[in-house]
Amino acid sequence: MLGLLVFSWIIQLLFYLIRVVPLAFYKQKKSDVQKQLPASVIICAKNEAHNLKKFLPTILSQDYSDYEVIVVNDCSEDETELVLAELKSKFPHLYYTNIPIDHKFSHGKKLAISLGIKAAKHENMVFTDADCKAESDLWLQHMMKGFSNPSKDIVLGFGGYEKRKGFINLLVRYDTFFAAIQYLGYALSGKPYMGVGRNLAYKKSLFNKNNGLQSHMHIASGDDDLFISETADKKNTTVVIHPEAHTTSVSPLTMRKWRDQKSRHLTTATHHKRSIQFSLILEIISRIILLSVGIYLILINTFVIIAASAILSRLMIQLFLWRRIAKQLKQGNLYWSVLFFDWLHPIMLLWAYSGNIRRNKKRWK
Repeated sequence: MLGLLVFSWIIQLLFYLIRVVPLAFYKQKKSDVQKQLPASVIICAKNEAHNLKKFLPTILSQDYSDYEVIVVNDCSEDETELVLAELKSKFPHLYYTNIPIDHKFSHGKKLAISLGIKAAKHENMVFTDADCKAESDLWLQHMMKGFSNPSKDIVLGFGGYEKRKGFINLLVRYDTFFAAIQYLGYALSGKPYMGVGRNLAYKKSLFNKNNGLQSHMHIASGDDDLFISETADKKNTTVVIHPEAHTTSVSPLTMRKWRDQKSRHLTTATHHKRSIQFSLILEIISRIILLSVGIYLILINTFVIIAASAILSRLMIQLFLWRRIAKQLKQGNLYWSVLFFDWLHPIMLLWAYSGNIRRNKKRWK
């Protein structure tokens, strides 16, 4: 048991040094490019009239000289088309297309994404969701700076959730924060494996070269992370985490909604590269072993000093790095919740993953 304790502590330390430190100490490089590259912002919406009316103006009012916003209205049965028509009269750079309802044919979000990309006039495309708001009118400027280096085809951004009272909101924000630590940290350490559709950019030529989303069109989710998993490498991927480059989404209000949302996202986990799967699982298992074995040794009064030192030293390193990242991602004091979620979060993920057993894989969202 002492051997397990030491081994798991070493694994955790390596995870922090290799994957987390690059993000915690990351400084965004200043771009020397003065000319703003033309951009296409693509959003897919299904029954999102309320969110589009509330949040789309933050995307349409960006301080950017040359960009278009394309909204794909995917079989909406609410007032989405009316909202888009009204916004179009105020913002001429808004373009939208409608996918009509066809009860004989079902499709996923990936079809809407593909149609939006096909309609895009520009090479550089930025993606977000209908329930997202841009944190500033400089959001697009910062995201597009990721393309200032011609060798970069993918830009990974951060999309958080609004802060509210209650345990569910805390869980949603911590889960999003921890996921960002993983995918941003892995990208900065040369192993990009996913992005989030709430704030993501890539080039149209990369999409066409990869034959779009064809290889995983049969999987309901994965329009963002599986595409990045297939196409990203350490040379063509960059990260933009400037505070003004974030997006903020509406947080699920119930545990059931969070579980449904998270279980959909987890359906893609087994489709990532084997090395990434192994690394992510190893982090979770080593964390559980360290905490459980360490506490057990303390309770039975065996190797108490070593066990306590292992747990406390890891916690201090974790809090130090989490605090720096929380500051960069504008998450305030959220890092303190690691004291509670460090052991609970893996259980919640397992519970969410179990929801995939009866899930209809053809649901849009």
